[in-house]
Amino acid sequence: MTHVTRKLATRSVGTGTLCPVAALAAAAIATGCDSAKPPPATTVLHPCVDGKAGDYDCKGVDLVSMIERGSMGDASAETNDLWGWTDPETGTEWAMVGHTTGLSFISLADPARPVYSGLLPFTEGASRSDWRDVKVYRNHAFVVSDLAGPHGMQVFDLERLRSAAGSAAIFSSDAVYREFHSAHNIAINEETGFAYVVGGSEGGETCGGGLHMIDIRTPKEPEFAGCFADPRTGESGTGYTHDAICVVYRGPDAEHRGKEICFGSNETHLSIADVTDKGAPVALAAASYPNVAYAHQAWIDQAHEYVYMNDELDEYNYGINTRTLIWDVKDLDDPVASEFLHETKAVDHNLHVVGDLMYQANYMAGFRILSIANRENPVEIAFFATESADGGGAAPPDGPGLIGAWGSYPFFASGVIPVTSIYGGVFFLKRSE
Repeated sequence: MTHVTRKLATRSVGTGTLCPVAALAAAAIATGCDSAKPPPATTVLHPCVDGKAGDYDCKGVDLVSMIERGSMGDASAETNDLWGWTDPETGTEWAMVGHTTGLSFISLADPARPVYSGLLPFTEGASRSDWRDVKVYRNHAFVVSDLAGPHGMQVFDLERLRSAAGSAAIFSSDAVYREFHSAHNIAINEETGFAYVVGGSEGGETCGGGLHMIDIRTPKEPEFAGCFADPRTGESGTGYTHDAICVVYRGPDAEHRGKEICFGSNETHLSIADVTDKGAPVALAAASYPNVAYAHQAWIDQAHEYVYMNDELDEYNYGINTRTLIWDVKDLDDPVASEFLHETKAVDHNLHVVGDLMYQANYMAGFRILSIANRENPVEIAFFATESADGGGAAPPDGPGLIGAWGSYPFFASGVIPVTSIYGGVFFLKRSE
């Protein structure tokens, strides 16, 4: 196996038939499944054995269960991004799955039998969209949608789910923030209580597509707090931000320690900004890298020393293998990039970092887990191939494609990891023991 890491110059379960999800959600195992008796919560329906979990190629990742995209409130919907919530009162883990027509709520009280429990449709007057994003703060979900008309930011009180498990309810928002219309994504700094809506468009205060900052400390009464956009970045020169992560910085750069810092994936650059003062945010850095095609999304490690980024179009534009950018951000004013090349040629999409592990949803290459114990030299240690050329679960083709695994949520205490697939629905996975 050949992995390449190099510095870059920068510019300032069983093995039989898989049980149908509808049967699982209805608390009954359909004819033809491995067992006629519902498994306990700890049962792995399809462990990864000899490179297979049921019909799916795998290494070190078990298939606990899945829900097909047609079983989440709209049979025609295509799945997109997701997030998770753990009920602090009951301990139940919930997956919140975005799709074309809204946000679906999946109870994981028993991960082997996930239960679709309700739908929050898109805002009245808006339209269907291929892009929906959600984050959580103080037991509330905050939802945005891109190219959806006057959608705004929906606010939904997640404690309402306690009485909804299995009901397939149709919910309404508890509040809608309407200072912008559409947006591509939302980041929330739970430590400060501010939301950062990015990629704004189609009306209202778009902030040039940069950071639209919102005070959500009173969740049902969000208030506009300010804008930030660095016009040195983005394809249109407005500072458009495709995705962001914002933290109270505790890294080695003493000059900025304790400040609220946002790291933006801005199409052409990594943007780093001090947003401590929402009325006067400050650009710290705008750094690009060789063969930039579309700086898409990024996540920061726990020590606030490295940011890992995916470029969504470089595999297409330059014919290279899947590439992860590794930003050394020990000096926030002068980030330095290196790169890691994977064995696959698939387009990488969304990633997250938890401790020494990086979790990636890489379209046709499916779900990938990498060790970053050595921060500048990742090593792939596990995968689950959610996609195939024919949709049957076999190994994916060795080439780029903008379909397949969209995102993952690797933060549940149970170790269950929901992974969305545009046409496949939601896979509930777990690292093999």
